[in-house]
Amino acid sequence: MNAAVMTRPRPSRMLAITAAWGGCFVAIRWGLRDSSYLWFAAMRSIAAGVILLGVVYIQHRPHPQGLKTWTQIGALAVFNVTIAFAAMFASAVELNAGVASVLSNAQPILILIPAWLFFGEHPCRAATIFTAVGFVGLAITASRSLGSSTDAIFALLAAAAITTGTLLARQLNRVDIIVVSAWHLLIGGVGLVAIAALREGTPNIQWTPRFIGALSFLAIIGTAGAFVLWFEEIRRAPLTSVALWTFLTPVFGLTFSAIFLGEYPGGRELGGILLVLVGLAGGLAPRKNQSISQRPLAG
Repeated sequence: MNAAVMTRPRPSRMLAITAAWGGCFVAIRWGLRDSSYLWFAAMRSIAAGVILLGVVYIQHRPHPQGLKTWTQIGALAVFNVTIAFAAMFASAVELNAGVASVLSNAQPILILIPAWLFFGEHPCRAATIFTAVGFVGLAITASRSLGSSTDAIFALLAAAAITTGTLLARQLNRVDIIVVSAWHLLIGGVGLVAIAALREGTPNIQWTPRFIGALSFLAIIGTAGAFVLWFEEIRRAPLTSVALWTFLTPVFGLTFSAIFLGEYPGGRELGGILLVLVGLAGGLAPRKNQSISQRPLAG
């Protein structure tokens, strides 16, 4: 079989995804004022999954078939939802929302080698260099928190789990995107409920307008909508190119954090953001005689 030709990520969609995910960190900080973090993470996942499952039934979309497919969806749920959401929400308990978004989005550098080994995506030298530049920018931006809090470790764990989830989602290329999104969110959410019940006991939630608004944004925009678009893009575009766009998530996160939470970045953080933008622009710049191809996807 010939290598599958892939196209570049659609900028409008990637901007929408990264802006939504950047806003998630502000919404998480708001919601944590009225809920414990694990129950909040579980509700985010299950609410989004229920919304998408409703779309599946209304539109009569085909459900997954076969043990292998369900096993892959289960693995995706564990990494992309149960581990990633638990770590992400844990990091936001004490960590500045903007810094949490920085550390949780180290995916571009983490995905380079796996994309090469598993999918035959060979990034050119310039793209690799600019990805490294962007990662250095992330490290500088978050350097004040590194080593001073376990929350930073949770944020990095979330980045690793999301990277693993991205690799697993690429394997599910023959399953309906909305179906995959719905079931992996529901299964992962059940895992979060189990962990929350063990660690936090019964839910202790104040259903304030602030909490309802934060949960609604997270479930509808930051999860159901953003994940469907994300899975579409990682099917049609090289993983390294799509992941590069996630460098914008912490830029949006820091911006929204300053606007809505009053958490303003200092000079070091602004310098790091500048490097992130240089890495993004350089890594995504079109180059002559550059073709985009990959090995055939596994079923």
